[in-house]
Amino acid sequence: MVTKKTAWAYLGLDIGTTSVKAVIVDQSGTVLGEGDGPQGISVPRPGWSEQSPLDWWQGAVAATRQAVSQAPAGTEVAAIGLSGQMHSAVFLDAGDHVIRPAILWNDVRTTAQCQQIIEKVGLPGLRRYTGNPALEGFTATKLLWLRDNEPDSYHRLRTLMLAKDYVRLRMTGEKATDPSDAAATLLFDVLGSRWSAEMLSALEVNPGILPPVVPSWAPAGTLQMGAASELGLKPGTPVAGGGADNACAALGAGVVGEGSLLVSLGTSGTVVAPVTKPKADAGMRIHLMNHAAPDTWYLMGVVLSAGAALAWLRRVLGSAGPGAGVLEYGTLIAEAATVPPGADGLTFLPYLTGERTPHADANARGVFCWIFAGHTRGHLVRAVLEGVAFAFRDSLELERKLGVNSAEAIIVGGGARSPVWRQVLADVLETTMVTAATSGAPVGAAMLGVTASGDFASVSEAAGAWARPAGRTEPGPRTFEAYRAAYARYRSLYRRLKPQFEDAAHSG
Repeated sequence: MVTKKTAWAYLGLDIGTTSVKAVIVDQSGTVLGEGDGPQGISVPRPGWSEQSPLDWWQGAVAATRQAVSQAPAGTEVAAIGLSGQMHSAVFLDAGDHVIRPAILWNDVRTTAQCQQIIEKVGLPGLRRYTGNPALEGFTATKLLWLRDNEPDSYHRLRTLMLAKDYVRLRMTGEKATDPSDAAATLLFDVLGSRWSAEMLSALEVNPGILPPVVPSWAPAGTLQMGAASELGLKPGTPVAGGGADNACAALGAGVVGEGSLLVSLGTSGTVVAPVTKPKADAGMRIHLMNHAAPDTWYLMGVVLSAGAALAWLRRVLGSAGPGAGVLEYGTLIAEAATVPPGADGLTFLPYLTGERTPHADANARGVFCWIFAGHTRGHLVRAVLEGVAFAFRDSLELERKLGVNSAEAIIVGGGARSPVWRQVLADVLETTMVTAATSGAPVGAAMLGVTASGDFASVSEAAGAWARPAGRTEPGPRTFEAYRAAYARYRSLYRRLKPQFEDAAHSG
């Protein structure tokens, strides 16, 4: 009788906003199975955004079972890594029951609490204690909102958690977080890699509600019997500390060490640059976060509407004609490709929902400017592609001032599949765009799992073994002059329109 040899593999789970995604990855970095657990978002009032943490768990179960079912027979998960949406606040009572729906990263109800934090700590204190500004997305603002507006719930609060950490609690019964996720709370000393006693004291927050901090790549518990049964996995499987979704997305693309760079072109966008000697931007226009690798941080610029800007334009342009259905992205981008760099002067600000980097301005709005009768639909699309690229350049310019010097960037996300948009980005950023064979936050989470299992000695070793380039898009120097002029036009617009954005917001 021949005994079939067990094939060891690793599960990466990403607790996202629209879905929980799972991947099963083997020891060589090949994805054996994928799963998806769709998630709904509740918007009980304008500007609010909530989810039930119980739904995250059900999504994790569905995604894991789907991924496991696709893996070859004999595959056994040897370790689990977790990634999750940053900032989103989970409130638990003394029995670890969810008190109310989680308040998500994109919820903007906490403007008053941001002002409270600034008044109590001051901008110099924020820079010194956390390295980040007080923005509506950060977890601390949500905690203060709960205290101000739902005092009964706040009185019941015993544990404040983040998305992936709640799922790990369901898996292992253990409470923990990691530095990369804790960095997004505004309660964490990013440089000291510890909860900030100064911030907690200033905000009068009980440090006892915060979970212990463990390394992203270290074991943080093992799978309990009940959870293992639901997931279809083996009890006792080690679960890593895990990481924030942006940190794990960088890992999954192999962006670990200083000198590497990640451009993520999804619904929103980020520019992530790992550094070993962290330095906060004087104006805190660039985020400074702990990476999910030892002794490493990353600078991050955020574009709130990246792929979302093109999706918006596609929606408002309507159908391709009677009975023809919605315009295809390919059709729109093909028309944009016929338009010269700079879109014949047409300029677009992609601030459809405000902007994070570099303006931190919730009042900013999208704008088309310098339109004339010769512009076509292709010009509108080209201006959107370029406007988003200019928003990425805003982030990269700030990072370059802080010492980032990268000749190429790994590009990931849905927009990275477009050769035209990749070329626009390469030309605008004057940087080679490298696509990855396998990438994404779930893959980065699996790297943390395999490191926690001991099958790789370090996160860097796992990333080096699994992350592989798939193609390169080189910048075209002949476009540089046109794009530098177009970028200057783009930069001038916000300065001119900022007072109007503010007046419009105050006038209702």
